[in-house]
Amino acid sequence: MLNIFTLANGRLFQEEIDSLAELSRFQPIWVDLESPTLEEKRWINQHFGLLIPEDAMDEDIEESARFYEEDNGELHIRSDFLIANEEEPRTVRVAFILNQQNEALKSRGVLFSIHDEDVPVFRLLRMRARRAPGLIENDKDVLLKLFDADAEYSADTLEGIYDELEKASKLVLSADVTDALAGDVLAAIARQEDLNGRIRRNVMDTRRAVSFMMRAKMLNAEQFEEARQILRDIESLDSHTAFLFDKINFLMDATVGFININQNKIIKIFSVASVALLPPTLIASIYGMNFEFMPELKLEWGYPYALLLMLASAVLPMWYFRKRGWLQ
Repeated sequence: MLNIFTLANGRLFQEEIDSLAELSRFQPIWVDLESPTLEEKRWINQHFGLLIPEDAMDEDIEESARFYEEDNGELHIRSDFLIANEEEPRTVRVAFILNQQNEALKSRGVLFSIHDEDVPVFRLLRMRARRAPGLIENDKDVLLKLFDADAEYSADTLEGIYDELEKASKLVLSADVTDALAGDVLAAIARQEDLNGRIRRNVMDTRRAVSFMMRAKMLNAEQFEEARQILRDIESLDSHTAFLFDKINFLMDATVGFININQNKIIKIFSVASVALLPPTLIASIYGMNFEFMPELKLEWGYPYALLLMLASAVLPMWYFRKRGWLQ
């Protein structure tokens, strides 16, 4: 899918392109390619003179090749963007190409973005740019606003983690924590831990991308200050992710502790029962021996006496355990 974005009256407008002739009618500042076909890549090459690298969206690209500048002035940035899906949170690799010198566009800069699936941050920026005139003035503003929206999206996701962990805390600190409830809580905590780790990795990647833009001296004074503000926002998120990791560890330890308590209760029952049944077992073993002569068994009260003795030997230990509070 090929979408282009043009500026009109300070607002960003989106157009979906279906042919090369239609593409030639516009002068965009942002060209977005979602899962581009070979034909769409050819349109970009013919109209803008830009050859999209084959490894633009590769996940295993070397770190040193994620941020670089071509001899012709093209800036290449590969950055990850978070998708905080509850079922499967993940990051999506997006390749940015900043074409700053293009004769076909009369030296007007154009930002190209290539990715495999739709990114929530892109939708957020498109919505804001349509409603807020003057938010974006050129291609570099688009890139900065994307990273700014990415940091804000990560912050919103962190707030969601806070809410989910608060629910888990109430369950863990409730009066009765069963093994089934503890299992559900552990699964919920594990999901939030995975999402928190992805957020931390995502903001780290965003920090590197913004720092590269600042070092490349491609920003004017206003944009440079905006980039510094984005870095400050990202730095504030680090403390939140660290706090959430500590909270997650505490909840996991507490939940595992309750599971251990429940298991100890079961083991306690078996331990008390086995100790209480030792005396009657011993008496039964003695009376079950093959003695040649045992006078009390010849008497009428012999067997009742043996049964009563076994019963008393079982009840008395249980009474003693209850008095000591070991059965509570």
